[in-house]
Parts: sequence; structure tokens; C-alpha cells
Amino acid sequence: MQQRNKLATFEEAVLPHLGAAYNLARWLTRNDTDAEDIVQEAYLRAFKFFGGFHGADGRSWLLTIVRNTCYTWMQHNRSTELSIPLDDELHEFASKELNPEALFLQSADTQMVRRALEDLPVEFREVLVLRELEEMSYKEIASLTDLPLGTVMSRLARGRKRLLLALTNHMHAEVLT
Repeated sequence: MQQRNKLATFEEAVLPHLGAAYNLARWLTRNDTDAEDIVQEAYLRAFKFFGGFHGADGRSWLLTIVRNTCYTWMQHNRSTELSIPLDDELHEFASKELNPEALFLQSADTQMVRRALEDLPVEFREVLVLRELEEMSYKEIASLTDLPLGTVMSRLARGRKRLLLALTNHMHAEVLT
């Protein structure tokens, strides 16, 4: 009986966030099948450690497990993707029309944005997905990723800058062809 109650409570707290869990795993791995496997593993881990969940925010708790499962999986399968190449020499652009957030909201060209986002290093892709697609606050992202708030803000700024550069380069390439 107690196991049945645990399962019901687990399902109530965690299952509504299956879409967000898959979304995060999909963006981090850039592969549907890998994301499905990771979410399944994360749900098993969540159930195993559900006794440590004290009824706070089930979404943040689950996404933290999904994130950690993704990084563990990536360390074993794609360790080269976990390093950030430094390129602080990114160019500044004055145009407000090409704002990455506006491109997300307007869905001007979903495939172009998807490709540009997928090409970002995982550290930037992660915070952008959590902020822009999952609509988490900076504070929630900092808690979920176990990063200082300033690091979250820095990664968001640098990720947006890289995304803007990639989208602008793609648009310029289309104009030239």
C-alpha cells in the first residue's frame, strides 16, 4: 500500500513535467533517441530518490535530475562537446531586428533558429533553453544548474551573442546566394 502511495505521489509531482524534461534533454543532446533514453533514466533516478523530494518545485527538481543525467551521459558518450571554445572577440551588432529573443517569439524561421541553437556549446544552449523555452527565472536556472546567478547571466548574454552571430551569418549567406 505504501509503495502504491509513493507511486501516486511521484506521478502527481513529476509526470506533468515530462514535456519539459524531454525538451531539455533534446536540446542538450541534439538527438531525439538519446533524449528519450536520458529522460527514461532520469525518471528512474527520480523515482529511486523520490524519498529525498520534500514537495518543493517538482519541475525544478526533475529538470535538475535530467540535466545531471544528460551531463553524465555526455561525459561518457560525447566528452568533446563539454568544452567551451573561448571566442571573446565576437562582433557587436547594432540591429535590434535580429534579436534572438524576437526570433524565438516570432518563429520567423524555426529551422534556422533550431540549427543555430543546436550549434551552440552545451553550456550556452542549456541556459538559453531553460530561460527562453522553459521560461525559468535566472534564479531558478542558477539553482537548477548549481551556478552563481552572475554566471547564469553571463552565459545567457554570451549565448545570445553567439546565437545572434550565427543567425546573422546565416542570413548574410542566404542574401549572397
